[in-house]
Amino acid sequence: MPTTEFDAIVLGAGAAGLMCAAVAGQRGRRVLLLDHADQVGKKILISGGGRCNFTNVNTAPDRFISANPHFAKSALARYTPADFIALVDRYGIAHHEKTLGQLFCDGSAKQIVAMLLEECAKGNVDVRTGQPVDDVTHADGKFTVRFGDQRFSAASLVIATGGPSIPQMGATGFAYDLARQFGLKVVEPRPALVPLTLGGGDVLFRELSGIAAPVEARAGKAAFREAALFTHRGLSGPAILQASSYWRHGDPVTIDFLPDAPDDWLREAKRTRPRATVRAALGALLPDRLAETLAERLALAGELAAQTDRKLADAESRLARWDFRPNGTEGFAKAEVTVGGISTASLSSQTMVAKTVANLYAVGEAVDVTGWLGGYNFQWAWASGHAAGQVI
Repeated sequence: MPTTEFDAIVLGAGAAGLMCAAVAGQRGRRVLLLDHADQVGKKILISGGGRCNFTNVNTAPDRFISANPHFAKSALARYTPADFIALVDRYGIAHHEKTLGQLFCDGSAKQIVAMLLEECAKGNVDVRTGQPVDDVTHADGKFTVRFGDQRFSAASLVIATGGPSIPQMGATGFAYDLARQFGLKVVEPRPALVPLTLGGGDVLFRELSGIAAPVEARAGKAAFREAALFTHRGLSGPAILQASSYWRHGDPVTIDFLPDAPDDWLREAKRTRPRATVRAALGALLPDRLAETLAERLALAGELAAQTDRKLADAESRLARWDFRPNGTEGFAKAEVTVGGISTASLSSQTMVAKTVANLYAVGEAVDVTGWLGGYNFQWAWASGHAAGQVI
């Protein structure tokens, strides 16, 4: 089997791989971009409901989770949301800002994929898809890759194959296997930005499936004010997805059902509406069925006037710090991204190159850097891909 030579091979034609290949190709490098899927950018195409939430203008290092919280700073500082927005604007792709700094295409995510492919074409990147990567070896300063019935080699190899989230799109743990093959450490991957499942005494809340409310959800030291959604399996919605990235099995997720209410709102309601019930007071602020369920759990029967201030204060406190004990998550099948991955201790934060293997790089979701919901993970893909693309 003859071997075709390149300067660099990029494994994985997702957001990070496309960016890396385009940047390197436009520097005059001979780049081969490979993906086992039948088309490039499959996760880009489904993101943001098909409109691609391609960055977030509020990007900052503290919105990323990693065993080394400082690792992402260098790449993020050198390729910013403004840089990617300028690229989008050059292609005339109309976009808009939704809540919390999230930028979406007005049209379709296909425009972002087409833009990245055009950027690759400008750098004469050789893009090949639809075959398995069967074998990767390293000898005599060259990486050799078998792709279907072909063989390619290059001095530089970039792992951009992502994590195992959304396996129905073809996602696998291939990046971790490859990293371990070359002696790089892997931080245990777990699902992130994922719905949580409820059991035990919390099963009652599953009956509220389809009901959403604005809340503050807390897990660990992180807190997020957005909507929570009750599902037939447990909890979802933006606030819960955000908290899930910080949640650990056995820990509670704490919800403040009325984050805008003053501390004494129920006692004040007793003074202004003494004939009202707790159920009615909650119903004025929350969806009916949720108000009914919470009132049942609080078990304060009768009118507010009949309740002591102490009991009402206890109810206020519980509603502000309602602990759910998830029994798990809906797993990688429903996770938008992965927490964990190739250890940042194994990589240079400047170039994304492995410290112990010359000219081996890792970028994007394959690395132990995970962003918040809302375009942050795409910005990490662009920034890390750009960092590696400048040096391979």
